[in-house]
Amino acid sequence: MIKSVTLLAMLLFSWFSKPLAAGDIAIWQKLELEFESSKPYENPLYDVTFNADFVSPTGRTIKINGFWGGENNWKIRFAPDELGVWTFTTNCSEKTNLGLHGKKGSFTCVKSESSLPLFQKGAITRSKGAYHLTYSDGTPFFWTACTAWNGALKSTDEEWEDYLSQRAKNNYNVIQFVTTQWRGCETNAEREVAFTGSGRIELNPSFFKRIDEKIDKINEFGLVAAPVLLWALPSGEGMHLSPGYFLPETEAALLANYLVARYGGNQIVWILGGDGKYTGEYEQRWKKIGQAVFGEEKPGLVAQHPHGSSWIGEIYKNEHWLDIVGYQSSHSNGKPVVDWVNKGPMAKSWDKLPPRPIINMEPCYEKIFNITAEDVRNASYWSVFATPLAGITYGANGIWPWIQKEGDLIENHGGLSKIPPDTWRQSIDFPGSLQVGYLSGFLQQFDWWTLKPTPELLTKQPGNTQFNHFISVVSTDSKDLVMAYVPKKTTFKLRNPLGKTYKVHWFNPIENTYLAGSFTEKNGLLEFSSPSSQDSVLVLEEK
Repeated sequence: MIKSVTLLAMLLFSWFSKPLAAGDIAIWQKLELEFESSKPYENPLYDVTFNADFVSPTGRTIKINGFWGGENNWKIRFAPDELGVWTFTTNCSEKTNLGLHGKKGSFTCVKSESSLPLFQKGAITRSKGAYHLTYSDGTPFFWTACTAWNGALKSTDEEWEDYLSQRAKNNYNVIQFVTTQWRGCETNAEREVAFTGSGRIELNPSFFKRIDEKIDKINEFGLVAAPVLLWALPSGEGMHLSPGYFLPETEAALLANYLVARYGGNQIVWILGGDGKYTGEYEQRWKKIGQAVFGEEKPGLVAQHPHGSSWIGEIYKNEHWLDIVGYQSSHSNGKPVVDWVNKGPMAKSWDKLPPRPIINMEPCYEKIFNITAEDVRNASYWSVFATPLAGITYGANGIWPWIQKEGDLIENHGGLSKIPPDTWRQSIDFPGSLQVGYLSGFLQQFDWWTLKPTPELLTKQPGNTQFNHFISVVSTDSKDLVMAYVPKKTTFKLRNPLGKTYKVHWFNPIENTYLAGSFTEKNGLLEFSSPSSQDSVLVLEEK
């Protein structure tokens, strides 16, 4: 057993943790163990494997992979989830490497002094049979993400802190971002790339030190980090920069496993692929990569982010490593996309598949093409109400590429690369950006996780006549809570099959305000007139 003074020298706590007693680490926060290899390796990604077996206070054994930190430096990062004394033993594939193999130690996991829900309630998880995410203590977690694909790659420390502070104050709780070079960012701010090569690859550890700091800062604000491990777009400008597309399966899995080892000690939800095609000729490739990276128990949940208007629910229903069925409705307010969200595979098949959270991880970005705040609200509410409620992601055309000054252009995106977008600072205060935060705050006043689509309550669907007038209805099984998203001013009727008596109010998703409502009743039908010329949300609560 390593002496406590030696272990203390090895324990490098993430900088945002409060100082603790020697050998102590707060529950859910990142523990970092550092080791010195007794020999160098030409290419550590291929030449050696390194991990540690952690034994919890209740006797669980958890294997956590280590990673190469540069030169002879190796690290293991881990977030303990039980209070009490933990022990660990390291394992190296080259057992004669006494700097990495057979090291033993212990530490004590104590209660967190943080007031943030992420460290009081615990890591984000998914219960079997549930359509929503929860904290580890069972408290429901409504996914409210912002898309900052280039944020970790390009932002200054000051920019990143300002951005995260604003997102946290506006009800966001997840940040989606990319972790390597990709079509939208050929190098990071320091002109470095994550790896070189396209067959046998070589890692650049200094590239990831920037990502380390950005992820730590995400968690410092109580937000969940959602890194894309392998950008995967298989077509169009810049596709040669998508590691999920051009790397062989083995190398793609090695790179993803390295990232999982490096960031598994943080509070994370992994996005295995970004903007990829995971069906057809690419189906088996991605199932093999998913199994290779997440087939064994790993820290954090796993999502996929497909290309526009692509649905993987049925095809991946038996892939047990996939926790969140993500989709991308695409950047249009036209009939094909609106109908796909409201009447497409998510809405039709959610109840025929094994229960998993279903989340639109890329609805239309604000100010991309002709997309307005109203379009963002429409897409967001329609998406949230199309399936059992789980969450939504926001995006703006100036945030995702991390436009730092006026006149900067987007990389490798065709026509989008010709017109300078707004800066990220301007974009975080766009109306739609704030209104998605209102959406999250509004829903979290209720037991939102009990709501499911109940289109049968609506007597006539105006969306069948005018596609963008689609009214989405959700309710609890007992109908003690009913909501309807009404995108245009109209009069409509809802069935009241259980004869409930309701109090009525309307939520204004633009102003984040409420208005008392009323209805007329005849023959078991409740008739309502929406109070706004734009969109409104009807709320019926049983008296």
